[in-house]
Amino acid sequence: MSEPEIPDHIRQHLALALDVDDLVAASRLARELKPWFGVAKVGLELFSAAGPEAFGVLQDMGYAVFADLKLHDIPTTVGRASRVLGALGVRYVTMHAHGDVAMLSAGVEGLNEGATNAGLLPPVAVAVTVLTSDRDAPPHIIPKRVRAAMEAGCGGIVCAGTDLDDVRSLAPRMHKVVPGIRPAGASSDDQARVATPRQAIDAGADLLVVGRAVTASDDRLAAAAAIAAELSD
Repeated sequence: MSEPEIPDHIRQHLALALDVDDLVAASRLARELKPWFGVAKVGLELFSAAGPEAFGVLQDMGYAVFADLKLHDIPTTVGRASRVLGALGVRYVTMHAHGDVAMLSAGVEGLNEGATNAGLLPPVAVAVTVLTSDRDAPPHIIPKRVRAAMEAGCGGIVCAGTDLDDVRSLAPRMHKVVPGIRPAGASSDDQARVATPRQAIDAGADLLVVGRAVTASDDRLAAAAAIAAELSD
């Protein structure tokens, strides 16, 4: 059976969340779902199991890699860790906006330094505003964290689909990454702030992070195809 032909501009909007603790399992999912996804997200679970090797395996498959490690520490530590990540060829790296401007700035500088030393383009530093599982964040938190990310020189923001209007008004040029993507009628699992793929794109999202809605489906290929089709409408 030939692979489906999904336009590249659709695939580049979709990041596959490989939230498993085994590189072999992650590789199988990545290979199976590659026709629909252009970006592969490596979070703490997979990174803890396989380390940077996961990045290389996914890059060899042709994915852009999203290192979702949510760095949050003193500026020196974040800067040094980011310098390492910058040299590994990943496309995106997350860090918590709650860490303040000094920490975010150290992360941005570390990514740039590491990439330059390796002869690579720097990854996009993506500041996490509020986790999509957080039901109780007060309204002033999103603007405060977006402004901190802008001041620090981050290139992107992670936010829930429900926060996109605020983020877009404050930072229209920043790359907007939206987790908690669920097709209409799907379970929200532990996510408190979800959006459908179409809702998120129409509200200004640039990259949709899709995990269990596809990876836990009884028919992963059909679930992935449905999301891609929704973005094509």
